[in-house]
Amino acid sequence: MQQMMPSNLKKLFERRPNLRSAEAAIAGFTADLTGLYRRGGTLFVAGNGGSAADADHICGELLKGFRSKRPLTEESIGRFAAVGGEEGREIAGKLQQGFRAVSLLSHPALMSAFANDVDAELCFAQQLFALARPGDLFLGISTGGGARNIKNALITARALGVRTWLLTGSRHGVCEEFADHVIAVPESETYRIQEEHIAIYHAVCLAVEEVIFC
Repeated sequence: MQQMMPSNLKKLFERRPNLRSAEAAIAGFTADLTGLYRRGGTLFVAGNGGSAADADHICGELLKGFRSKRPLTEESIGRFAAVGGEEGREIAGKLQQGFRAVSLLSHPALMSAFANDVDAELCFAQQLFALARPGDLFLGISTGGGARNIKNALITARALGVRTWLLTGSRHGVCEEFADHVIAVPESETYRIQEEHIAIYHAVCLAVEEVIFC
């Protein structure tokens, strides 16, 4: 039986009908990400320039509550209380459940060292090789689809048994050859592509939260 589309994805396509060309891919990524988090996996994200900021932004929406407060379970609160008494209970009352998400832009010391000592185009690949495990997901963001460091990360992820998604535009660069799945928005100018990317990942993060917590 066909699964019902989360309401936040329906709203995305109502607001931005131009994205219906990517509807199946966006719905597929949402389902993949939901399945990842139900089995306790990790999402890794990387991009360059504005897409690097998007990678951080995506992780920020996943690591804490987005629209839902995502309170801790009573079992978790009890463990905090067992360790810290009322103070532990207070801490637990302010924490929020998060999804495991790592921006590969968040390790500047490693990136600068590896870029200087080895190869700048392999910084994302090195982090994936060290951190990712089979069954995890990697989302590479490249507006033109030709970023070599994203391509290298996609190759590395596939070699590790990590499922890969590419978020890109309409220029169909070389990265598409190495991604398991592609979300290509129907825009060719970088800033227009990025505008659509923001709308997509907000809707996806909301949809995953909707399915798991609401």
